[in-house]
Amino acid sequence: MSVTAVVGANWGDEGKGRMVDALSQPGDVVVRYQGGGNAGHTVITPRGRFVLHLLPSGVLGENTLNVLGPGVALDARLLERELNGLRERGVPAPHLAVSNRAQLLLDHHRQLDTLEEERLAAASFGSTRTGIAPFYADKSSKTGITLDDLFDEERLGARLERSLAAKNVLLQHLYGRPPLDQAAVLDELMQARRVLEPFVADTTQLLAGALAEGRRILLEGQLGALRDPDHGIQPWVTSSSPLAGYAAVGAGLPSASIGRVVAVTKAYSTAVGAGPFVTELLGDDGNELRRLGGDRGEYGATTGRPRRVGWFDAVATRYGCTVQGATEVALTGLDVLGYLNRIPICTGYMLDGEVLRAFPTTRQLERVRPVYEYYPGWRTSLDGVERFGDLPQAAQRYVRRIEELIGVPVRYVSHGPRREQLFDRAA
Repeated sequence: MSVTAVVGANWGDEGKGRMVDALSQPGDVVVRYQGGGNAGHTVITPRGRFVLHLLPSGVLGENTLNVLGPGVALDARLLERELNGLRERGVPAPHLAVSNRAQLLLDHHRQLDTLEEERLAAASFGSTRTGIAPFYADKSSKTGITLDDLFDEERLGARLERSLAAKNVLLQHLYGRPPLDQAAVLDELMQARRVLEPFVADTTQLLAGALAEGRRILLEGQLGALRDPDHGIQPWVTSSSPLAGYAAVGAGLPSASIGRVVAVTKAYSTAVGAGPFVTELLGDDGNELRRLGGDRGEYGATTGRPRRVGWFDAVATRYGCTVQGATEVALTGLDVLGYLNRIPICTGYMLDGEVLRAFPTTRQLERVRPVYEYYPGWRTSLDGVERFGDLPQAAQRYVRRIEELIGVPVRYVSHGPRREQLFDRAA
């Protein structure tokens, strides 16, 4: 099949954007199938460093069709800001299509998200406060506004009135805030229509045509398997499914069309947000790994928050690859570990005197301790490496051990953020 899903094996922040950029070729189709502006994908090209929140990572390639599918939380203001940012930096206008079935994320979703996090205080979920949970709550309760609704003002007014009724009860009686003004929200929606109208398309039919023509289609996931609302570390999860199994649904493709699933994972672990993180490093060791990680240190691309960092967790990653249905793995950030004499890998979890090899539920996960194996470091730069055999022997051994533990072949290895710092072991 010509459809490839690029997804996260962990908590997010694995490097999916750079992999989509690396895998996409002129003429390909790149589809965002879920999530919204609550996470960023960083891509470094000869034009510079770009952080994309809503736009697919294919917008930096040539002659790529970029699609925002019906599963996306469509934030028109963010989309306009990102498109303007690309234009200001001299990037050619991308070929973009936005599903007429996608639903709109609005200012009051952000407001409700923020108010709820403030109400929960120390018990909050670490939300990015970008409105994602209230948006998907509207979608599930059938009170959301679709892009197509914007072109029928009578229908739009009726749907908006029903949508705002419950929200105003919450705002007034739970949060002690004034109610939403329907006229103001309607004006926001008309502004959204102005931004989105040039890109509106029946993307389901568009993708069906691309599939029939044999064009390569890349499905770009947001966050990772451990943030999935069904299979992740509840309740510290996102509100849409980042799994490859959902990718066909959120994009609008037949489920059987996905032939490859590239699960992306770092050579160490990172996470933004709350929840159990078994291999987390604190203190000076954590600060050192955070300082050296990423292309500018390990800080959230959306929030700027310091990412939590830790050693590679084979238990979590094997589970993530399993629920993603990974056919191959892309291992990123191998260069970051070059400062270490000895590198731990978490191979199991200790719980009540028993070593667990399977990823447990959150209730148990909060009580486990990591079980480590240790491998020698390579203590050298990986600059200039173009194939697996050029890596130091210690680095090769580290990659092979990860491959054994997760049970999926590591096909791609990156040793830096630039396009040329990635190689394909199958090439």
